[in-house]
Amino acid sequence: MPVDAAELSDSAEESGGTPAPPAELVLAGRFDVGPDYAVHRARGAESTLLAWTMDGAGHFEQGGVEVTAVRGDLVVLGPRVAHSYAVAPGARRWSFWWVHYPARVTWPSWLEPYAVGEQVFLVAGVPAVVRDRIDAAFRRLHADARWSGHGPPPVAATAEGRTVPPAVAAGTPARELVLGRVEEVLVLATTATGSALGERHGGPLSGEVDPRVTQVEALVVADPAAPHTVGSLADHVALSPSRLAHLFSQQTGRTPMQAVRDARLRHAARLLERTDLPVASIAAASGFVSAFHFSRVFRARFGAPPKDYRTGVR
Repeated sequence: MPVDAAELSDSAEESGGTPAPPAELVLAGRFDVGPDYAVHRARGAESTLLAWTMDGAGHFEQGGVEVTAVRGDLVVLGPRVAHSYAVAPGARRWSFWWVHYPARVTWPSWLEPYAVGEQVFLVAGVPAVVRDRIDAAFRRLHADARWSGHGPPPVAATAEGRTVPPAVAAGTPARELVLGRVEEVLVLATTATGSALGERHGGPLSGEVDPRVTQVEALVVADPAAPHTVGSLADHVALSPSRLAHLFSQQTGRTPMQAVRDARLRHAARLLERTDLPVASIAAASGFVSAFHFSRVFRARFGAPPKDYRTGVR
């Protein structure tokens, strides 16, 4: 469902600032704006805002924290905190994709290492190797938002396009597709950047993460249900099991098998959120050999057994 940009104007109003979209809406667009562009919301927004800078520079402020985003930076602003954003001082323009969405339960943990203030997250300098994929995900996201559920989804915007009018994901199929693209963007950006892996898990606070450690984490996240062992993971990066275990623990603050368990729990949480599969089936699909063991570790991680977690999310 296309939305007229004028209906969602980001020019400041006298009272409360720019209106925010309702919490239940999922909407996205791309703006290419000049120095006079500015948004201020005295009460923030009820939904989460994600912005991916394509060109130029944007400046954000939320909860007294200020960040500037340039090409390859991803900024996420959590809900219900006063915020403002505009073209960065001294910049002639700002081209960026944006999406308002209700965050899924598992997503905030991916962004925790990139927190710079009260519900302000900056994933800076996303590596060039995934930027094209993220750009394409936003173009596809915008097209998916306009899908009625009948016939093929609309064609994605071209890479050359700058301003793309906002679109609302009105139906359930469109919403699920858009949220899937948001998840793709978050996974690509946070995994590829990898600069805060040590902080996330209590490891070293400075220095680059060994690419073999990053590769192992990516492998585990991509296929958490596989029968991973320290030996099988070590084989993928041409290390001995003992060397991988030492390196991984040193740089991330957890063992390789703890990483496997965490990935399996996140995968199971997503299945509980999105499907009606029985708990035993979800346990098996997530790599747990025992439904009892799965329920026990799931409760320890998320504070509720799987069935109650599903009920609470829905």
